[in-house]
Amino acid sequence: MKKNEQMRYSERKRIELDFDWPERPLNIVLVEPSIPPNTGNIARLCAATGSALHLVEPLGFDLSEKQLRRAGLDYWESVDLHTYPDIDAFFERNPTGRKILFSTAGQRSFFEMAYAPGDYLVFGNETVGLPDKLLEKHPENVCNIPIKLDCVRSLNLSNCAAIVVYEALRQLNI
Repeated sequence: MKKNEQMRYSERKRIELDFDWPERPLNIVLVEPSIPPNTGNIARLCAATGSALHLVEPLGFDLSEKQLRRAGLDYWESVDLHTYPDIDAFFERNPTGRKILFSTAGQRSFFEMAYAPGDYLVFGNETVGLPDKLLEKHPENVCNIPIKLDCVRSLNLSNCAAIVVYEALRQLNI
């Protein structure tokens, strides 16, 4: 983009649409994320939607890592960020609120879920997903995003989070 085109873009009027944001925010939970740009993109999604971001360690990066900051741009100060040393600590500190898990192993489409304010939307590591023990513990709340498995193994983590968050927000505003 040329410099004068960038200036025109920055001068363009931006419009914030009227939207009935839930009183209790959605919660995005990333279990052992390993790719900094994915977490940065999801942090930006959280800032844009008022969702809280929960990171379960171990992380595959340092939270100050340049790529992570770059992907989240200057939105990190707008993110309600929570970190946990492991998945047990996450559940101990968040005993209430429904946990909805997302996995390519899920038999239920994420479209079938009736989302509620305060839900915890739980996503796994980019390469291995969520642990089997966790999926087995919450079988009624394991959802899948439809994809053509003969073409791809899975969707990008930040794309999955965005798809699910906006479907939940759409449902909450009907």
